[in-house]
Amino acid sequence: MTLMTRDAYLTSIGRLDNRVFIQGERVESVPDHPISRPPAQALAETYEQAAQEDMKHLFTARSHLTGETINRFTHIQQDVEDLIKKILMLREMGRKTACCFQRCAGLDCMNTVYAITHDLDRELGTRYHDRFVDFMKYIQSNDLVPAACMTDTKGDRSLPPSSQEDPDQYLRIVEEKKGGVVIRGAKLHITGAVNSHELLVVPTRALREEDRAYAVSFAVPADTRGVTFIYGRQPSDTRRLEEGRPDVGNLYYGGCEAMVTFEDVFVPEERVFMKGEYQMAGRLVELFAAHHRASYGGCKVGVGDVLIGATAAIAEIQGTEKSSHVRDKIAEMIHLNETLHAGALASAGRGYATPSGAFAVDPLLANVCKLNITRFPFEISRLAQDITGGILVTMPSLGDLDNPEIGHYIRKYLTGRKGENSEKRLRILRLIENITLGTGAVSYLTESIHGAGSPQAQKIMITRLADVESAKTCAYRLCGI
Repeated sequence: MTLMTRDAYLTSIGRLDNRVFIQGERVESVPDHPISRPPAQALAETYEQAAQEDMKHLFTARSHLTGETINRFTHIQQDVEDLIKKILMLREMGRKTACCFQRCAGLDCMNTVYAITHDLDRELGTRYHDRFVDFMKYIQSNDLVPAACMTDTKGDRSLPPSSQEDPDQYLRIVEEKKGGVVIRGAKLHITGAVNSHELLVVPTRALREEDRAYAVSFAVPADTRGVTFIYGRQPSDTRRLEEGRPDVGNLYYGGCEAMVTFEDVFVPEERVFMKGEYQMAGRLVELFAAHHRASYGGCKVGVGDVLIGATAAIAEIQGTEKSSHVRDKIAEMIHLNETLHAGALASAGRGYATPSGAFAVDPLLANVCKLNITRFPFEISRLAQDITGGILVTMPSLGDLDNPEIGHYIRKYLTGRKGENSEKRLRILRLIENITLGTGAVSYLTESIHGAGSPQAQKIMITRLADVESAKTCAYRLCGI
């Protein structure tokens, strides 16, 4: 088996016959559209890095299913070393792209469903695990990208799925047919959906017996009949449509999400991995959450590295890098960023084997890591903007530099210290703007709050998992009670 190349991946996505709509118009080729091209290029970088000799130790692994060398983004983690390498790989990708490269959720979902289907078979007598193993062999052997589809539209959030006025507010089985099931509903915020070959669908919450129809997990090709993708808007996304020198900041990469609708989609039996086993839905969600919350201590930290580097560069250009308050703020940015990484590595270092043999991260530390990620990137961004100054949001466009009537003013008045030039300054400023305010802020800031669950979800899990009783026992003993 040969690992797919970057160009082969882009060609394969461009050839998909999927229904993708961007700003109300259907798109024929996602990698060729100016708005969706940067996210496709970002995901393609996961293939490019797997081909680099100095990165193969992070980006490839040996499959325990086929014995072949595979891209680590398709690997079922087999030990603590695998968990740690995943975090290191994600940080490297964040540094390479400074955005969401869209492949983490699928990786975490595959590892989750692998473990849960094993538990289903063992505890409830089902026969899902072998089906999922066959699916994983297909993914690994063809080096494909599956998108994780979890979040439902939820309708009235005070009501469970089966009590909704519109029963389609949670994705569900609407009919069982010979050889498979029919699915209807939608999934929201699906990262990299339009850049994926397959859709791996799972429940979004714990379920009750009356919610049985909503306890469904399956996989279908992205261009399956009845599936539609509606591309999500991002701040400043239309800058990618500008001719000349667009003010996008990040010239090459970006992230993307989409609403994915399923309009009476037929799923063959061999692609169904949960069908009505509501008892396991909550366990699946919690396992996925732990995997994915730890992942954020890799990818977001990598983006943080880029933001710290850009901030240090702008301080040098502007002549403030030796000021004590600037040095102190950059030190704080580094401290916060490395704290996030430490939490992710700690959760991996305390990983454990599930009954399936696949390894999972320590859930308490993973939730602590993610709760910090809901806060620290905002403080890192605030410090970056503090050091950068108001010019971040008042500077002219790069196109103004090319205007013979005004370009000389920009080159004269927006330069920095001796030896620097205005274009260099503007380009660095645009990158900082992108990460903290523009399309990059979707990945770095909003996703840091809501991706893998909002802050309250982490607080609930931390409270549930922390051993407060043993801590109380220690306190009682030490004070003589």
